[in-house]
Amino acid sequence: MSLTDIEIRKAKPGPRLVKLSDGGGLQLWLMPDGAKRWRLAYRFAGSQKVLAIGVYPAVGLREAREAREEAKRLLADGRDPSQTKKIAKAVRAVESANTFDAIADELLDKKKREAKAERTLGKLEWLLGLARPALGPRPIAEITAPEVLSVLRAVEARGRHETAKRLRATIGQVFRYAVATGRAETDPTGALKGALTSPTVRHRAAIVEPKGFGALLRAIATYDGTPETRAALELLALTFVRPGELRSAEWAEFDLDVAVWSIPGEKMKMKRPHRVPLAPRAVTILRDLEAITGRGKFLFPSVRSASRCMSENTINAALRRLGFDKDEMCGHGFRSAASSMLNESGLWNADAIEAQLAHVDDNSVRRAYHRADYWDERIRMMSWWADYLDELRRCRVVVPLRA
Repeated sequence: MSLTDIEIRKAKPGPRLVKLSDGGGLQLWLMPDGAKRWRLAYRFAGSQKVLAIGVYPAVGLREAREAREEAKRLLADGRDPSQTKKIAKAVRAVESANTFDAIADELLDKKKREAKAERTLGKLEWLLGLARPALGPRPIAEITAPEVLSVLRAVEARGRHETAKRLRATIGQVFRYAVATGRAETDPTGALKGALTSPTVRHRAAIVEPKGFGALLRAIATYDGTPETRAALELLALTFVRPGELRSAEWAEFDLDVAVWSIPGEKMKMKRPHRVPLAPRAVTILRDLEAITGRGKFLFPSVRSASRCMSENTINAALRRLGFDKDEMCGHGFRSAASSMLNESGLWNADAIEAQLAHVDDNSVRRAYHRADYWDERIRMMSWWADYLDELRRCRVVVPLRA
C-alpha cells in the first residue's frame, strides 16, 4: 500500500529501525535518532542492494517516487543506480574543484613560481578580480563565450575599452591553462575576437625633435628639487632605460670602474638580463649620486623608506614641475626620443639600437639564431649619444644629426 504525506508526517520513530513501504522497493526508514530516510531496495546482477535517496522532508514523497522511477530506467538499461550515483557525485566534485576561481588561482601560482614581476602579478590579480564575481564559482568547462562577453561588456559600459581588451586576454590565459591541464576542451575567448570595441591607441608623450629635446635637457639642468630626482632625469636621458628599471636600480648592479650597469632578468620587461654601457657623463652623475645614497640598497630610495625605491610618479611629477605637461613628455618618452634620434642619425646599426632598447625581435627564428648583442657598437653609440646630448644642452639651435 502506498504511503501518503499525512502518514509520513505522523509516523513516529521507535527504539529500533522501522521500515515503511511505498511499493516498488521504495521505503521510508524511521531511524531511532528521529531521522526519516528514503531508501530503494533493488536487485542488480543477482545481488540485493539499497540506494540512498535522501532525507525527509528535504526530499518529499513525490521526489522520492521520481528517484525510484529513474532508478528503474537505469536498471532497464543494465546500469546500477548506486554506481551511477557515485559516478555523478565524483563528477560534481571534480567540477566544483575545477571552477574558474580554482584554475585562475593555479595560474597565478604558476606565474609566481616563474618569478614574474610583482607589478605584472598585481595587474593579473586585478584583472582576474573583474571576472571572478560572475565566472569564479562556475565550472570552467561549462562557461560559454556569451557568458565571458557579458563580463567584458560590463567593463566596456564604463568606457574602459583597453581594460576590456586586456581582460579578454587574461581570461583566455585561464582557459588555455585549463585546456592544457585537461579541465576544459576549448578557449571561448577566441570566438570573441572582434566583438569588443577597439580602444583608441594613445602613444606615450615624447619630445623627439632635437631642438625641443635640448630645451628639455636645459630645463632638467635647472631642476631645483632633490638632487636624486635630477640625477634620475639625467640618467633617463643618457641611458633611455624604462623608468621602472631606473627607479628600482640597485648599487650592486653597477661596476663604475668598467662603466657597465647589469640589470637582472627579473627586473626587465622581457625577463632577459640587460647590460647598459655607461658614458663618462653617466659615470660622473652616478659617482656624485653615490655620495648621497651609496650607503643604501637603491640608487633612488623612497622618501618614506630606504627599503623601497622611488615612487613611479616621481619622474612624471618632476617633468610637470619643469613645465612639461602629460601630453608633451613622460618618463617613457626618453626611450622614444633616443630611438628616433639615433635611427635618424644614420650612424648606427638599427639592430644595435634595438638591442640597447632591450627590445625582443618579433621574428622568433631570427631571434633564436641572432646571438650578437652588438656590445662594442653599443659602447661607442652610448658615448656618442652622451656627447650629442651635451651639444643639444649647450646649443640653442638644432644640431644636425647627420654629418
